[in-house]
Amino acid sequence: MRTRIIFSLKNRGAYVPFHHQYLLAQVIKGLLIFGPEKNYLDFTHYNFSGLKGQTKVSRKGLHYFSSKVTLVFACSDKGFMDYFLARLFEQKEVIVGNLHLVPDAVEQEEPVTIGDEARFLCISPVVVIPAAFNDESGKKFVSPESDEFSDLLYDSTIARMEAYARYTAEQLTSFYKFQIVPDHDYIQRIQASHKKFARIYPLYDNDVKFEVRGYTFPFTLYAAKEVQQFVYENGLGYFTHKGFGMLDVANNDSIQRAPHQEMVYA
Repeated sequence: MRTRIIFSLKNRGAYVPFHHQYLLAQVIKGLLIFGPEKNYLDFTHYNFSGLKGQTKVSRKGLHYFSSKVTLVFACSDKGFMDYFLARLFEQKEVIVGNLHLVPDAVEQEEPVTIGDEARFLCISPVVVIPAAFNDESGKKFVSPESDEFSDLLYDSTIARMEAYARYTAEQLTSFYKFQIVPDHDYIQRIQASHKKFARIYPLYDNDVKFEVRGYTFPFTLYAAKEVQQFVYENGLGYFTHKGFGMLDVANNDSIQRAPHQEMVYA
């Protein structure tokens, strides 16, 4: 289940850092901590994008000039999704960096059926190695065209599917097929233009700042359809609940743009 959350921007021209997922993660965590349902305090099976809107880049970050700003939020658990949206729309205003956002409406993305082969785009960076305290290994570069890259993401995906507790041991064992094939031409073009498809990004966990390497490039994933659907709805890699690893299917226009489902303040 994927939803577009639409905000009205009160202060056009305000900015956030180029990578601002950690600010969004703090807002989401605050909504859960100070909400009435304590069973969701440690819930991590959700995923979200950065804020989308009309932007300009400066040394300070991304300045937003559109009247509306959107956030893609994904979760397979309808109960959590309903609870989170209810908590969000209780807020008369949400502050993210310097942005003052007013929750306005939601749009449901139409379901996408994926087979055992799918071409994905990275909406947010994919993290293949987890961060650890006082350890630089999370910033290690792994070539996307290596078997190690696929193996690391396979291990994290199966571990997350097991923790989600909706798949039997027999199902998890059957999900042995998993291969990521990056768009070789895209990577060559990026490298030839001296740009980057892998960068170091900040994240915070238990008030501790970590740095991880995230990758953004198109790729084809060969895996069981259940695995494909899981990563589409819950993200790929580590720290998906902190805004990393959100994917979209290439050439997919899955947003149902009308009508809006209006949300009112509590």
